[in-house]
Amino acid sequence: MTKAFEHMPTDAAVQRAAISLQAGEVVAFPTETVYGLGADATNASAVRKIFALKGRPADHPLIVHVLGRGDIDDWALDVPEAARRLAEALWPGPLTLILRKAPHVLAEVTGGQDTVGLRSPAGVTASALLYAFRGPPRGAPCGIAAPSANRFGHVSPTTAEHVRDEFGPDLTILDGGPCEIGLESTIVDFSRGAPVLLRPGGASRASIERVLGAPLGERDAQAPRASGTLAAHYAPRTTLALVTSADLEAELETPANVAVLALREPQGDIRVTSWITASSDPARYGHDLYANLRTLDASGAKRIVVEAPPLLSAWEAVNDRLARAAAGARGLDDDEP
Repeated sequence: MTKAFEHMPTDAAVQRAAISLQAGEVVAFPTETVYGLGADATNASAVRKIFALKGRPADHPLIVHVLGRGDIDDWALDVPEAARRLAEALWPGPLTLILRKAPHVLAEVTGGQDTVGLRSPAGVTASALLYAFRGPPRGAPCGIAAPSANRFGHVSPTTAEHVRDEFGPDLTILDGGPCEIGLESTIVDFSRGAPVLLRPGGASRASIERVLGAPLGERDAQAPRASGTLAAHYAPRTTLALVTSADLEAELETPANVAVLALREPQGDIRVTSWITASSDPARYGHDLYANLRTLDASGAKRIVVEAPPLLSAWEAVNDRLARAAAGARGLDDDEP
């Protein structure tokens, strides 16, 4: 897999980004999952700028990025012991905890709910930015509210160039190279008692259940709203169809203006606009997925056809993203990662 953050921004660039955050501006920055569009989580006007930039509905909550476990009680109340165990084991890392919010947490951050999502991102760039943003000495609660740095409902960005493609040259972008994981964090809800998986992601279900010593519950209609949990999201602008291997063969029988993401090399005289052979390793496939979708989206094809990966636990997060991307291409409601 590509090494995380192939180049580290200079200390001066990190300081400039931190100063912009402190001044109430929005800054794009890399985490180990995807690039985030960050603002001071305690500044309501700054947070509203995120929603304006993304075209995001105001009732969709954001995730607050913090330095570590010591920040949990700055943002949450009545934190279950199981949630603390998970943070101890898997933070910093691609895991978001949904907890009951502290009184000061802004409604702009929570989407008006009584819960807040917290994550401590891994990676030197995100950590350096959080340290610079907090500054010495540690005082009031400090966090960066950040969804992914893309237009609402679109494919998430895993490089600084992807962010520039979305927002142009005027947005401040802290370039830390390509993201290590390439898929968003796993979201686990602890706000209603037993832990519930709201979104699969970079932390596997198995790794979480090992720490908890019990299976995760499944999302239901009463679950709090959380990033990336509606039917449609992560979608390219080109219509995307998720098909079986057999259906892919049928698709290829007639030449068409289609772009293909498959788990194998093309055979024979296949006449398509573009073909990407993805890795059979689920981690590598996930790492490359959004970049591959962006490449196919830019190919000029009228349709993207994706060969469905195996329905195995190792592919849970990838299959989740592809299903939502296909739903987004059909024009269903969008959500944000």
